[in-house]
Amino acid sequence: MADLKMPEINYVIVAGNLTKDPIFRETTNGTPVVNFSIASNRKFKDSNNQWQEDVCYVGVVAWNKLAESCRERLKKGSAVLVDGELQSRSWKSDEGHTRSIVEIKARRIQFLNKRLINSDSNGNGVEDEDPGFAVDDSIDYTEDSFDKFLSDEESNLMKQ
Repeated sequence: MADLKMPEINYVIVAGNLTKDPIFRETTNGTPVVNFSIASNRKFKDSNNQWQEDVCYVGVVAWNKLAESCRERLKKGSAVLVDGELQSRSWKSDEGHTRSIVEIKARRIQFLNKRLINSDSNGNGVEDEDPGFAVDDSIDYTEDSFDKFLSDEESNLMKQ
């Protein structure tokens, strides 16, 4: 029997809303990093044909210019679409216990909210579409097209 090689795929796309304001900091060498969690909702019909909702909470980490964009544009409740890969990390708690987490290392983040950009003559905020697409500038995207993973419907949503 021939040896089969398992493909090495680690790719995640999740949409949701921030559960808290993002936490921004810099590493000891000055690299910007931001952490936040999103709640991604799933609606389904149960065995009694009643609509139910399930929520999945997902941690996200972003680095460099992507982290700076998140700091400037995100807050609790902001809607985002995150494209990235899963990563796990472990650390020792203050009590000496080993803790671990699986989170998304963001490669691209689409900011889905509209932004207030001006005031009209009555002093009301005027909404405008937010182009809102931030990319990790340390990644070469010429070999990795995000669009190849999207259906036609998803591609159309991304263009809106």
